[in-house]
Amino acid sequence: MKKIEAIIRPERLSPVREALDKNGFLGMSATEIKGRGRQKGVMLQWRAGEYKVDFLPKVKLEVVVEDEDADRLIDLICDTAYTGEAGDGKIFVYPVVDVIRVRTKVRGSTAV
Repeated sequence: MKKIEAIIRPERLSPVREALDKNGFLGMSATEIKGRGRQKGVMLQWRAGEYKVDFLPKVKLEVVVEDEDADRLIDLICDTAYTGEAGDGKIFVYPVVDVIRVRTKVRGSTAV
């Protein structure tokens, strides 16, 4: 199994969730986070002048899938989260050794 962790723009969460739902990826977690990448934040204009926002709002989406579904999931996220601008996000892929459902103690892919 693989854990796919995608850092995306907050406004792209709903379209990404809908695309994943339509393609059978129902279980996921989403967390509001702040971060920065190569763009190193942004300069904003305010009444008193310019100021820099170092950490921008992002959403971290986490999904655990079977190994053979990982590339399809990654493609769906990339295609749906894409805006073409800096700050579209990143995707990280981790191996999952085991999953345990707390209520029943069922282990493995059926616990996902």
